Amino acid sequence: MDPPARCPCAANSPSPPSPEQRSCCSPPPHPAPPPPRNRPGTSATPTTASAGAPTPAATTTGATSTPPRATSCSSTAAPPAPATPTSAPPLGPGLNPPLNDNNVAVKAVLKLGQENGFAVDYTEDVTQLSSAGRLLNYNAVMFLSTTRDTLDDAAQTALRQYVRAGGGFIGVHNAFGTEYNWPWYEGLLGNANFYDHGANQPGTVVTVNRRDASTQGLPRTWAFSDEWYNLIPAPTRVRVLAEVDESTLPQGVRGNLGHPGHGEHHPVSWCQYYDGGKAWLTTLGHDVKAWTDEPMEGDQYFVQHLLGGVKSVLGMAPFCR
Repeated sequence: MDPPARCPCAANSPSPPSPEQRSCCSPPPHPAPPPPRNRPGTSATPTTASAGAPTPAATTTGATSTPPRATSCSSTAAPPAPATPTSAPPLGPGLNPPLNDNNVAVKAVLKLGQENGFAVDYTEDVTQLSSAGRLLNYNAVMFLSTTRDTLDDAAQTALRQYVRAGGGFIGVHNAFGTEYNWPWYEGLLGNANFYDHGANQPGTVVTVNRRDASTQGLPRTWAFSDEWYNLIPAPTRVRVLAEVDESTLPQGVRGNLGHPGHGEHHPVSWCQYYDGGKAWLTTLGHDVKAWTDEPMEGDQYFVQHLLGGVKSVLGMAPFCR
């Protein structure tokens, strides 16, 4: 199969895309909006429910007088497959409800924030996403394995207005299995959507671009285990950061619905500017071991990769280089 389209980044690049398909190669042309209206010590966290996957997380950066903030959404409404990072009753309403031992992905994001100078809020309450004004208190919204129709109409409108005002988005794992019938959201994901996957199995990740904040310091190749999503459509007009080498998958790449894989270029992480905002995206993060202290080959590189992506969206590091 042909490799996914990358940013032209050249003088002879094609004509500018539509507002919903802006290239990652340069920031949006219109002036940047004012910084998020963070209140010291607070932040809003969009959250959605997804059966058997990590939770969506929203991250935000505060004003210079306050630390950057991140908000994380969880999906714990149904028991997941054994290898997934959430298996618990749904969280309570509102922001930052009590967690339990099974909310490992949210806990991992909270820990990243504590160790790296940004605050994290989390929720599974869609009403927390229903106002663009509330979201504009944040520099980024992270969907950490949301699923299906996560957002109601008000939340869809708020997310779109937030991104168009210059907000940042981080999509992790089953964020690609969310809002299938919403073209704008598919564009936010890099004009990509989850189609199927094969077995959860080890493979080799190839670091394609080592200039980005999320890839600096990563090895050229590193071992990791995941479901290795097949995508229809595959991402276009994005900056690909990492791929999986399909030849290293012992059980093959063919998905449960028959997708043959993406061949020589099978993207797993990328970034882009989109419709006034910016997005950092990865299909990785299925295995519960990636989010806990339980040993797993390559998990330290996954965490490093994710942290760099979060920091770049938060404005703590250059974005999408």
